[in-house]
Amino acid sequence: QVQLVESGGGLVQAGDSLRLSCTASGRTFSNYAMGWFRQAPGKEREFVATISRYGGVTSYADSVKGRFTISRDNAANTVYLAMNRVKPEDTAVYYCAATSVGYTGDASRYDYWGQGTQVTVSS
Repeated sequence: QVQLVESGGGLVQAGDSLRLSCTASGRTFSNYAMGWFRQAPGKEREFVATISRYGGVTSYADSVKGRFTISRDNAANTVYLAMNRVKPEDTAVYYCAATSVGYTGDASRYDYWGQGTQVTVSS
């Protein structure tokens, strides 16, 4: 099994930058494509970004494209989400997830999930 732990969330001002990290253990990290999802109060969990097994391909939700960057360091078993020019609507609990299917924005295809880290953006 794969265990995932997110970190890096916090309270920031609109326009600021933040970097989230997710560290994995339990399996060979490069066997999995990785994704970031978020859930805001009163809303369904939504796709944010995904990255292929070796980092060669990335995909983003339209709402974050051009502002967020997903990356990974397989030697460190870590995936990152760099958040730039954050907006109040980015406020959510952010989750990382792992899938053996291949990079995808479909949450149902992910096998392992972290417990989440809170990001709050004030105006």
